[in-house]
Amino acid sequence: MNTYTYFAERFLKTPSKVFLESDSGENFSYVHVERETARYANFLIGLGLKTGDRVAVQVEKSPQTVFLYLACLRAGLCYLPLNNAYQQGEIRYFLGDAEPAIAICSSQNLDWFSTLCDEAKVPHCFTLDENAAGSFGDAARASSTEFTTVNSKPDDLAVIIYTSGTTGRSKGAMVTHGNLTSNAQVLRDAWQITSDDVLIHALPIFHIHGLFVALNTTLLSGAKMIFQRKFDANTILAALPRATMLMGVPTFYTRLLSTPAFTRETCQSMRLFVCGSAPLLLDTFNEFRERTGHTILERYGMSEAGMVCSNPYVGERRGGTVGKPLPGVTLRIDGGDTGGIEIKGANVFSGYWRMPEKTAEEFTADGYFKTGDVGTVDRDGYVAIVGRAKDLIISGGFNVYPKEIELLIDAIPGVAESAVIGLPHPDFGEAVTVVIVRAKNGSALTEAAVVAKVKTELANFKVPKHVYFVDELPRNTMGKVQKNILRQRFGS
Repeated sequence: MNTYTYFAERFLKTPSKVFLESDSGENFSYVHVERETARYANFLIGLGLKTGDRVAVQVEKSPQTVFLYLACLRAGLCYLPLNNAYQQGEIRYFLGDAEPAIAICSSQNLDWFSTLCDEAKVPHCFTLDENAAGSFGDAARASSTEFTTVNSKPDDLAVIIYTSGTTGRSKGAMVTHGNLTSNAQVLRDAWQITSDDVLIHALPIFHIHGLFVALNTTLLSGAKMIFQRKFDANTILAALPRATMLMGVPTFYTRLLSTPAFTRETCQSMRLFVCGSAPLLLDTFNEFRERTGHTILERYGMSEAGMVCSNPYVGERRGGTVGKPLPGVTLRIDGGDTGGIEIKGANVFSGYWRMPEKTAEEFTADGYFKTGDVGTVDRDGYVAIVGRAKDLIISGGFNVYPKEIELLIDAIPGVAESAVIGLPHPDFGEAVTVVIVRAKNGSALTEAAVVAKVKTELANFKVPKHVYFVDELPRNTMGKVQKNILRQRFGS
């Protein structure tokens, strides 16, 4: 079944209900969803687009972007969201690799974007801005508000999400209609989301957290979103009394905790705070619980599989873990107690766009996807992420998992956060290296003190050879520390 049909069968039971409240105060009901997605779908099909054609989109977050995403699903087209931070060189690669039938950008980027479209021979190039402004909104305005949704099969392509490409060429993860519907259903049930919920949506929608997890579960539940273009602590605080849920990255929660007005009283109407996309420090987990009385629910997912694990809605939410595999997901560790995480389930993508050899390489003979993450599973089934396989350090022939050292160093007074990387070393192969952001009270912290602490707790081959202090760690738009940048910076 087409993903849109699957959602609409549920949310159109209350068509007049508000689906989205924009930060400009405009309300869009589920009737608006039905009409606007039909309008956009009709226009796209009218351009001659056919089932499976790619629709590349690099625009600012707005209600119209949501309608465009859903219109692509309705029309059987493949939605291709592109990070707003991507520059010309990156966009050139994506347009050449995906060969979209249409590309849509923000008006402010039209000059260089249209040039790239001409280079890649993209047949159509439009702009889309807020309030349906731009050439796409203008052209689609006259289209019909009725559309017969394409009857897509579960294995039909719905979205291509390009991975970050930190270790080489970016790969397009092919996400099917079956992947989207199965994961939305599982999350809705696991987190007990209902039509009574009001979600604060402050995430970007070019990534699976904001696009699939937040949007799809809201639609499937017939719930409401308070839709904010970007995260702002004060704006979140103002919305909390009218909301029941917040989905965020660790930075959301650290910034809220640094705001004195964020108290138990401001969270009285809330029932769930979800965190993902990057590891949540245990200190943040504990401080949040003490300040608000709420325990953050941390989960684990990726572009290739949507959500994989989650701490329980009812039951113990363990700090430092991402909970247990979600229903329908089989997870195993390759290599003993600590090793590569491999998964299987209806949520797992169909492969990498035009990379059959890479796809075959990333799946085991018995059908498990190799996530590239390294983790452990405790006796109760809770999964902890130790790090990325590519971040594994091999020093003197011994495997060193950065997360173990980071947890120890983060607990040292004066440390705000740390990142452990491996750098080339003539004797050891790789040298364990720590990059630290000092806390406000950490001005006196020294390299010698850090090394001495690690020596008392861990084996000698895990002790840092170098310690560097920085003002902040480089992160991508989802808050993940970019260790490749640290390796480049300190590698010399």
